[in-house]
Amino acid sequence: MRQLKVYTSLWAMQPHDQSGVKLPYDQVCEMVAGAGFDGMAIDLGASDVAVAHAVRPHMQANNLTPLIVAFPKTIESLEDTLHMAADFGAPFVDVIGQVMPLALDDMVPVIETWMRMSDRIGVPVQFETHRNCITNDLYTTLQLLDSIPGMRICADLSHYVVDREFWFPLSDHDLGLMSRILQRSDSFQGRVASRQQIQLQLDFPQHQKWVELFKTWWREGLADWRARNASGDCIFVCELGPPEYAMTGPDGREMSNRWEEAQVIKAWVREIWDDLGGDG
Repeated sequence: MRQLKVYTSLWAMQPHDQSGVKLPYDQVCEMVAGAGFDGMAIDLGASDVAVAHAVRPHMQANNLTPLIVAFPKTIESLEDTLHMAADFGAPFVDVIGQVMPLALDDMVPVIETWMRMSDRIGVPVQFETHRNCITNDLYTTLQLLDSIPGMRICADLSHYVVDREFWFPLSDHDLGLMSRILQRSDSFQGRVASRQQIQLQLDFPQHQKWVELFKTWWREGLADWRARNASGDCIFVCELGPPEYAMTGPDGREMSNRWEEAQVIKAWVREIWDDLGGDG
């Protein structure tokens, strides 16, 4: 049985909208579960291990599955996070690796060591496409994928749209590069970017061409995941970050309601999944 599991992010819920109010963890978890999300990503870059342990009982009380997002600054430090993820029951660890050699030949051993560590501890790792980490650059990441056949990706394509400053419409060549990322992706993250802005408001008319592009990519990624997997959970994380990810007006308030937008993305992705054939 194949299932789509849609998560949101604790980081995106602190605060969750333009009010700027940071709700206590019990209310956050009740909101997330009540809106029909299956889990919540705990970002150890935006918070820390203490926060993860503080929110954990509230997630458990609301039947929310935790996903651990790691920002290891040394090769060795990922080991503790993998053990924590095993204890939390996380489906995998999303690695945004802060060990960033300049040369490809020096990057490969870093990724391979983290993968061996993952195998030894028994918790899968996926490497998120993200700025300011070892997968910062699209071209280098594609070379890493060519060099390491077992390397799996958590696809947040927003970072590469900004990283490469893609012109719209994208060329067939550039679309092909993004398809190569999707073909190695085992999970996905949801926000819409443009060539200059990492997180766009979903309903602004001028953003609709980018919204449709990302929906096309999500459909492609989910379809490819289904073609590769006869069973298992496909995880999609709606990750709409607070300021300064979220754009603000001159009064400092956000220009859209991210909590509502996260639920819009969830509905889009579930509609795409059902259109592709749903569960089973």
